[in-house]
Amino acid sequence: MGLLAIALGIVTLRTGWILPTARRHVTRPKLHGFGALLTGASPLLQSLFYFQILPSVSWEVRFFGGNAFLFAGLLLIALSQLLPFRRNPGHADPSGA
Repeated sequence: MGLLAIALGIVTLRTGWILPTARRHVTRPKLHGFGALLTGASPLLQSLFYFQILPSVSWEVRFFGGNAFLFAGLLLIALSQLLPFRRNPGHADPSGA
């Protein structure tokens, strides 16, 4: 699951493409991509520690570090949906005014 979220985050950052289920709600795709990367990093790091691929650290570091990545990613995803569209002053106004 972590690798899937990381892959979707990379695709969103590179191309701006978002899954169709979230496309209507997301106003800032780059912020959504960074949130997906952080959200995917949490279970990936947890599994790497569990299977002892990475050197073992205390359970407190794993618990609080994993939760920090997860909640930071979820916060970025929520902000990507709640923040208004960004106005770019360099582009012409589509309304023609």
